[in-house]
Amino acid sequence: MAHALDDVRSAEHSLMAKVPDGALMLRAAAGLAAVCARLLGHVYGSRVVVLAGTGDNGGDALYAAARLARRGARVVVVSTGGRLHEGGARAVRQAGGRVESAAPAGSAATGAIADADLIIDGILGIGGRGGLREPAAGLAAQVAAAAADGAIVVATDLPSGVDADTGVAAGAAIRADVTVTFGTVKPGLLIDPGASYAGTVELVDIGLGPYLTAAPAVVALQSADVAALLPVPGAETDKYRRGVLGVLAGSEAYTGAAVLSVGGAIRGGAGMVRFVSARQAVDVVRQHWPEAVITQVDPADPAAAIESAGRVQAWVAGPGLGTGDEAAALLRAVLATALPVLVDADGLTVLAQRRDLLSRPAGAATLITPHAGELARLLNGDRDSIEAHRLDSARRAAAELGVTVLLKGSTTVVAVPDAAEPVFVNPTGTPWLATAGSGDVLSGLAGALLAQGVQPAQHAAAAAAFLHGMAGRLAARGAPIGAADILAALPEAIRLAHAP
Repeated sequence: MAHALDDVRSAEHSLMAKVPDGALMLRAAAGLAAVCARLLGHVYGSRVVVLAGTGDNGGDALYAAARLARRGARVVVVSTGGRLHEGGARAVRQAGGRVESAAPAGSAATGAIADADLIIDGILGIGGRGGLREPAAGLAAQVAAAAADGAIVVATDLPSGVDADTGVAAGAAIRADVTVTFGTVKPGLLIDPGASYAGTVELVDIGLGPYLTAAPAVVALQSADVAALLPVPGAETDKYRRGVLGVLAGSEAYTGAAVLSVGGAIRGGAGMVRFVSARQAVDVVRQHWPEAVITQVDPADPAAAIESAGRVQAWVAGPGLGTGDEAAALLRAVLATALPVLVDADGLTVLAQRRDLLSRPAGAATLITPHAGELARLLNGDRDSIEAHRLDSARRAAAELGVTVLLKGSTTVVAVPDAAEPVFVNPTGTPWLATAGSGDVLSGLAGALLAQGVQPAQHAAAAAAFLHGMAGRLAARGAPIGAADILAALPEAIRLAHAP
């Protein structure tokens, strides 16, 4: 769980009123120093550089560096502001470290960074906004060069230049191998682009927990959370009780998406899949998934196929569906039901042209699963801006469209219209999932969870993203994969989620 900056500040204020002055900083520094020592392996004789700003993060980093210096590390502090935390700087000097100011290339500070075994980023605290400015921006470039030569980079609480609440990196920022964060995880550490700057996140307990009374702003499900959401069949379960999913996918031109979305639903645990599509897609799906119950669309009256398909508990609509009038008529018929509906792929293109289709019966759940380009079309926005502001974009889309939004990408984000509800982020994603048809598998899987009664839709979406990511990791194991490999790995991903 990750808490918003204002809630963290409030909790810190409450805790500081109960402990001696400076106690929280010393707790944080002890945890930071322990992680750095472990990363170094041999502290004695190692070369450690601290980039220290004027705030509390600079103080945390300085006290941690003093601990390392007392163990024999050769510590150099590079001051990036007008002053240093007085007590921390004094502790470093007393332990044998030296202090340099950030200066032009060729200075002692530049040489120390280039030669460092480990660099501690303490430039900005969690209240920093916007990218780094000079001289810190220049130091970030020097740190990147040192990291390329093998230096380990550790961020204090949050990489400098990353927004704590959103993960936005609006300019130069420190890219860390490890971020040691204190008290609670910050949302910006879980959401790209911030997550890519944070590296591995390690949480140090400083006693903040009892004072974090506000609900988390961001939640990342773990295996136990997903296992608790997944339905498990009992002795009296039949195929209807396990969930019947309607899948409206595929067309004369696009048949593969239908195969993958139906497969995701079957491997995702649906007791029955009722598949509706054009003849060409019907023929292909029948060969791959003979267990699917199939209804062929009559081009003269396409919407009639939705009624004649039979009872379902939820619908998936859109993968490979096409974007013409027939696709719009089919999508309109599905969205006119009171059932949960997941809209993906071509269905999202239709929605971008016909936003009125989202005027659904009261209480009907709608889940959309766009990538950044699709969301840009829905919002009349810019893809690059959405990628750079993933959290805000997902929240905005959920509120504006009145739906649950699963924004796919480097960090999958799931948001709902109610701004008071936490946003879910997926911790299992992997770049290996960037393959054609991967999203079709995800839509079928998420739809299967909706049909099985996983509610609200945000929970079904988050659990599906978790399992989809696990399946991608299991299938890839460091090698390229296709969407069919993700399908094959889904049962094992589900088994692992259930494992103690």
